Amino acid sequence: MDGPLSFIVLIFGAFGVLVAINLLRQALPQNRKEPPTVFHIVPLLGNAVSYGMDPPAFFARCRAKYGDVFTFILLGKKITCYFGIDGNDFILNGKQEDLNAEEIYSPLTTPVFGSDVVYDCPNSKLMEQKKFVKFGLTQRALECHVPLIEQEVVNYIGTEPSFQGQSGTIDVSKCLAEITIFTASRALQGQEVRDKLTAEFATLYHDLDMGFQPINFLMPWAPLPQNRKRDAAHATMRAIYMDIIESRRRSGLKEGSDMIWNLMNCTYKNGTPVPDKEIAHMMITLLMAGQHTSSSASSWTILRLASRPDIAEQLYEEQLSNLGRGGRLAPLQYSDLNELPLLRNVVRETLRVHSSIHSDMRKVKRPIEVPGTGYVITPDKVLLASPLVTALSDEFFPNATEWDPHRWEHREMDENAKTDMEEPFISRGTRSPYLPFGAGRHRCIGEKFAYVNLSVIVATMVRSFRFYLSDEGKAVPKTDYSSLFSRPMQPALVCWERRRQVVDGWPSL
Repeated sequence: MDGPLSFIVLIFGAFGVLVAINLLRQALPQNRKEPPTVFHIVPLLGNAVSYGMDPPAFFARCRAKYGDVFTFILLGKKITCYFGIDGNDFILNGKQEDLNAEEIYSPLTTPVFGSDVVYDCPNSKLMEQKKFVKFGLTQRALECHVPLIEQEVVNYIGTEPSFQGQSGTIDVSKCLAEITIFTASRALQGQEVRDKLTAEFATLYHDLDMGFQPINFLMPWAPLPQNRKRDAAHATMRAIYMDIIESRRRSGLKEGSDMIWNLMNCTYKNGTPVPDKEIAHMMITLLMAGQHTSSSASSWTILRLASRPDIAEQLYEEQLSNLGRGGRLAPLQYSDLNELPLLRNVVRETLRVHSSIHSDMRKVKRPIEVPGTGYVITPDKVLLASPLVTALSDEFFPNATEWDPHRWEHREMDENAKTDMEEPFISRGTRSPYLPFGAGRHRCIGEKFAYVNLSVIVATMVRSFRFYLSDEGKAVPKTDYSSLFSRPMQPALVCWERRRQVVDGWPSL
């Protein structure tokens, strides 16, 4: 037997031994204080393929076999899942000294967002940064955002080639991704930043976004082509923001109305003004962080409305009935959203069925006992919560996988939820089965803006078009889990027909 062949035989032999040892170890009685481990054949690789292909389906199979608490192997890491409302509360409401998010997400997010913000700083500093950013999320700010968002949507559909004529077909993921970044930048970051969203800026955004590939959980600093583009895009985008900040400081003006001006006048509790570099990094974070949820949710909403033209027509008639005057509509105002309950429920239901994030992880810092189970989760593990599991559970939502906005008409609000548009149908409790924006200390602070942004985008699109699926396939696309953020499988095509103009003050489209 020649050398190379012998080497190959040796490798396969060693691999076979490792597989045999792995199977034997799983067959032996487990420590009762350890959660059950999901069966896997290949060591290190573990359950990565099953989990990566369809996380919700993987969770459902494992939950049916092992219960709400179990451990699976993901590329050598022990991931312990704790599902149900108890699991959501246990993990998302965990103490910082017990469960740490920074150690999980910082290697992934820091190259994209930048240093000294979000997960690259102590949690206490992150809490201060969240307070600074809330400047653009107050009710007064949201009231000002609504006409800006509507204007961006109207401008987009008036100039985008896919929307020219009386009917056509759009790539819904592409169009809604562009719309959401335009609306968010105009409302939260100001006209100066919005004006820079040219083709070059879009390329920078795309290159930064590629930094969120799953492989970067393992090798965020690897010299891969997409990582080199990511780093170059971050440096260029930071320079753009730094130029804006420096120009404003040279101008001698002290304040303005947008987020950059606000951050330029913010000071940490220790008396240190927010450094310009951190302002730039927070602005990049604002641009990137909410884009995936809003882009995905708006795409799914239009796809669902295209599959249910009856509900789309109900949305349109709701606007004519509740906001119309003599068959005409005025441009949207913030207060109008209170008069559109079906629209709220369409957004709410889409976020329930189509969460863009399926796994919320925390690094275990010390042994923690899971109440009522006898299990002790040790520091060699990562804890995983998935609010999507309860959101898609028949226990809490009958026929849970069915997209039905009308289900919310008969559902009682969470006792901690408010009923006004300042904070629409948002549950504050970590034990809620509906947590599209997470909960606890790492709950997304942009949820109120996301609801308003999504509502105005959808309302404006419904005012403008009828949507339906193409004859080639009447089913809504399946979910693509190949990225860290779930989205519709491509191609996601939707047909549209232009409605008769009924909105006063809009340009002729």
